[in-house]
Amino acid sequence: MRGAVTGKRGVVVAWAVALAASALVVVPAGADAGKGGGSRGAGGYSAADLRTDLAAVRAAGGGDVNVVARVDRRGQAPLLARFGTAGLGSKAPVPWDPEFRVASTTKTFVAVVVLQLAAEHQLSLDQTVEHWLPGVVAGHGNDGARITVRDLLQQTSGLFDYVNDPAIADAMINHFTENRFDDSSPERLVAVAMTHPPVFAPGGGRWAYSNTNYLLASMIAEKASGGQSWRELVEHRVIAPLGLRHTYLPGADPYLVGPHERVTITGPDGAAIDLTDQSFEHNADAGVVSTPADLDTFFRALATGRLLPAAQWAEMRRTVPYDDLPVPPAGTGGGYGLGLRTVPLTCGGTYYMHEGDGLGTYARPAVGADGRRAVTISLTTTTALIDQDKVNRAVETLTDHALCDSGKSGAA
Repeated sequence: MRGAVTGKRGVVVAWAVALAASALVVVPAGADAGKGGGSRGAGGYSAADLRTDLAAVRAAGGGDVNVVARVDRRGQAPLLARFGTAGLGSKAPVPWDPEFRVASTTKTFVAVVVLQLAAEHQLSLDQTVEHWLPGVVAGHGNDGARITVRDLLQQTSGLFDYVNDPAIADAMINHFTENRFDDSSPERLVAVAMTHPPVFAPGGGRWAYSNTNYLLASMIAEKASGGQSWRELVEHRVIAPLGLRHTYLPGADPYLVGPHERVTITGPDGAAIDLTDQSFEHNADAGVVSTPADLDTFFRALATGRLLPAAQWAEMRRTVPYDDLPVPPAGTGGGYGLGLRTVPLTCGGTYYMHEGDGLGTYARPAVGADGRRAVTISLTTTTALIDQDKVNRAVETLTDHALCDSGKSGAA
């Protein structure tokens, strides 16, 4: 889940300002700083390199985040690294493969389902929202007859992002404890978005991130599939076929079931606010729970053609420029496709990713274009939400090194 309260930042960043009140508390490093791979990989990137890069990510997060990273490599053992603990006050290290809310990385799962339905001719990317959801996108200048399914997936609809509605932002920022089990339906949240005019008119080639788009996309997928819920579609079409045993969609159930970290932030009174158990992220814009290992498997399956026919995979990678992430080390900005970002590499070629920025949890999965290597970084907070620009720059560096197999640290 991401918003645009201040440019590419969202409600979560406004929340950081509202809750930041005490001195930085540095989380002690876990007992194990890294493992996996044993020695330098054939191309150069080693477990020691991963530890070095992950330490830089943690430093970019202010030192008060718990981090774990995994690099999967075809034909080789994975590289793993971690720093921090299982949560504020815990002496246990970060789990090697923690479950966490992947937030907006959910959008890639949903986009895959919609594209599968398109491949089966159950819907068309060129059909309008009005065709599938008559009267739902209307009022205050909104017109569902001008917005296509492709616009929803590519973030080119211009629709207002519901998380930036003042009442919703207030509930999340100032009244989290009272509203932590909020289970608002997508229909209600879309209706809230419709009380605001669009950011721009669709069809002009403009791009702006809006969680509202994926609520609508899921509602269309449910109708096109004959009434299956978006959760059932993701479970049956993605999770089960890939054997993602630690990936699930809890819905409004606020609890994680497997090993995970406690997510906290320091409140205005200096006391820790525990964000771990909550229901805010339960819809199709943010509702998946997964692990680094499962996310690597998912993105590698996507890149190697296991999830989509060639035509739909090509559609997913047809991009428009985005402007909400730093320019990567390659020096050229990337593009946003259908629930997927394409980012250039310094060693040539590209990689695919979709970040997730949730309530104190951050997912950064990526895969090389050939599917041979994938890397996922998970961050969770203990005292303050992160500076996303700083962290994203450090993550982009780690990702580029891992996928280019570029290492400097010597044998692990």
